[in-house]
Amino acid sequence: MPRPRKSQISLTDTPYYHCISRCVRRAFLCGEDKQTHQSYEHRRKWVEDKLLFLPQVFAIEVCAYSVMSNHTHVVLHINEQQALNWDTTEVLIRWHKVFKGTLLTQKYLSLPENELDTLSQSELLTIEQTAQVYKQRLMNISWFMRVLNESIAREANKEDNCTGRFWEGRFKCQALLDEAALISCMAYVDLNPVRAKMASTPETSDYTSIKQRIHHTLSQTQSTQNNTQTQQPSTLQSFVGNPRKDMPNGIPFDLKEYIELVDITGKCIREDKAGHISENLPNILTRLNISEDNWLTITKQFSKVFHGAVGHEHVLQNFSNNQQLKRRPNLSSCKRLFA
Repeated sequence: MPRPRKSQISLTDTPYYHCISRCVRRAFLCGEDKQTHQSYEHRRKWVEDKLLFLPQVFAIEVCAYSVMSNHTHVVLHINEQQALNWDTTEVLIRWHKVFKGTLLTQKYLSLPENELDTLSQSELLTIEQTAQVYKQRLMNISWFMRVLNESIAREANKEDNCTGRFWEGRFKCQALLDEAALISCMAYVDLNPVRAKMASTPETSDYTSIKQRIHHTLSQTQSTQNNTQTQQPSTLQSFVGNPRKDMPNGIPFDLKEYIELVDITGKCIREDKAGHISENLPNILTRLNISEDNWLTITKQFSKVFHGAVGHEHVLQNFSNNQQLKRRPNLSSCKRLFA
């Protein structure tokens, strides 16, 4: 029996999660219907634009994504500290970017700061309580995915002139409990179009985070003489380098190493050289204690070999204890592949 989303998410264990949404029956998110020959490619842009807009609203950042013909993959990071630092006004401004709010919250935002004292104490208390509810929702993956998927479903049904379900139930969610789980899942997501033979290289994989990162890096390099400190896309969570003390918020790897790793892995997948990786493989795998053969298995079959939370044995045990689970999910697969 599927577990509720709230029992799959534990900020005590990890802020990183892999989410998958799949279309129902023969509904097309994107791609071409081979029976009717109708193209739905333009819908990829709908998903990408909405996905990259939502971090401006939520305290949730996008680490990786790929928009496929009938499903989407996204790796998300919940920035709890960011949300906790928001005041009432900030929360309401963000909430009103996607929802109407209440008449009282609309009134609060319409008033100049020097006129807020015209509100009664009971009104201010109600506004504060409402903002606290909104704040919790703005760092909630279920609300993030709801806003993303519902808007796409409405647009698609309107275009198809039909009603009913567009998505196959709710989204699937996996907790990524450590660095090995995070980096392997991100590479798996970024290489989805290569595995599906929709693209031949990561930089030509349309509507993926890896293409965004590569093209942004290239444009930064070409526009600056000193390319040692290129900026990263503001719409994606940044890579901040290898783990160290006082790390800023971001993905704990080097961007250049990650791009090289994805590129080399993509070559292995395209050439069908199972178990063979270039000698120039970056040292990320050495640091994470993942063998070359296991790396290829993980990045080709992440969603098949892992069902539920992912990470090394000790973090899986901690996650199971915190979630009061009787069984440790994925234990055998994690012990076999993260070693």
